[in-house]
Amino acid sequence: MRKKLLLPILFFSLVAAVSAAELETKPSDSYFANFNPVAAPQPAKLLLKKGDRLAICGDSITEQKKYSRIMEDYLTVCVPQLQVTVRQYGWSGEKASGFLSRMTNDCLRFNPTIATTCYGMNDFEYRPYEDRIGQSYVANSTAVVEAFKAHGARVVLGSPGSISKMPFWVKSATGTVKDLNLSLCQLRNLDIALAQKEKVGFADVFWPMLTGDLVGHQKYGGDYAIPGNDGVHPGWAGHTVMAYAYLKALGLDGQIGTFTVNLKKSKIKVSAGHQVVSASNGEFTITSSRYPFCPCVAAPAAADYPVCGQDDLNNFQSIRSGQTLVPFNQDLNRLIIIAKNGTAKNYQVTWGDDRKTFSAERLAQGINLAAEFPHNPFSEKFAQVDAAVAAKQAYETDEIQKQFEGGNNSSRAERNAHTEEILAQAETKHTELANAVAAAFAPVTHTIKIEAE
Repeated sequence: MRKKLLLPILFFSLVAAVSAAELETKPSDSYFANFNPVAAPQPAKLLLKKGDRLAICGDSITEQKKYSRIMEDYLTVCVPQLQVTVRQYGWSGEKASGFLSRMTNDCLRFNPTIATTCYGMNDFEYRPYEDRIGQSYVANSTAVVEAFKAHGARVVLGSPGSISKMPFWVKSATGTVKDLNLSLCQLRNLDIALAQKEKVGFADVFWPMLTGDLVGHQKYGGDYAIPGNDGVHPGWAGHTVMAYAYLKALGLDGQIGTFTVNLKKSKIKVSAGHQVVSASNGEFTITSSRYPFCPCVAAPAAADYPVCGQDDLNNFQSIRSGQTLVPFNQDLNRLIIIAKNGTAKNYQVTWGDDRKTFSAERLAQGINLAAEFPHNPFSEKFAQVDAAVAAKQAYETDEIQKQFEGGNNSSRAERNAHTEEILAQAETKHTELANAVAAAFAPVTHTIKIEAE
């Protein structure tokens, strides 16, 4: 009873905190005039610890298994030294209250040490904001955060995303698209206040998606839609923006590696995670146990991953397109080569099958190979890792929804009577799939050639 009485007090204290907070810088476009996004807090340090077990929780947008896949790909190949393992727990149509009711059975049983959440899209009921909606959302989100904390798990509380169309499948939806985004913005603000009160992390999904949609329209045309075809469920570009928000919130610094070349002596030094195999006559062969994140692949092992040369930037199904709307490569994907002591004005850099020309001045300042060469020698192995991640995450949906929650028509009583048996059988398969992810990741040997033009 006491806790029920305290919840309204908590809610209105968070509302007061939102009202007093500083705001994000807004685009000059008049569409944003009525939005009051609270300035999002930035992580002070890396939230991940070596050996973490990450739970990625959310509604149908999480169940799309795109931003969760980008995150697991990234954690597997870009920061393998952290040895983070991942499970996704997306469930279509879910609210924070729905996850709260199932999290002990479906999530906490696997002992996550850190979790991300993405709720609010269904909680706001696709209608203009009302205090009763905010109060319910805060109560359930607080309970989710506290349940994770009680089990020793750190939390990154994610905001809902944005929308670009009225959802045709929600017959009770009211208001305009702008009304609904204003409502989602208020839930985002409440998330920030709650994260600060609970001393947990926060991932700003809403504001980068809303502002990114504007930039996408300006760069790529009016049909470009960060929230996807139906206005709610993003394509790869929108999920790239989402993954960026969560990876940044986890405190990752984005430093994949640095290669420092002395062009005059044809020598090279490399940072941790990379090893020099040979260096001679402007050719430098390196074995790398850390990959850059690859936004496209030559021949994807998982059929839906963007293919280099076919991933048109004007299409919101392109990860590279999403990377242009947030500083993904600058903040999270830096594989830098610095080449000094050159005597020519320009140099041709060949990496894998692609080559580009750079001035000696720019090479001396450093170029980001990950940004300049989206198709690169890591693409083939990256595709194999992604295919293994995609298979594992697909099974995780089946494991939770059918085996643990009775989509196979078994009753709760029957499942409870055979919990350990069901768990053992399900986890045998999951272990095989997790091992396949680990096996797909292997060091890549590659050569960088630098020639004077």
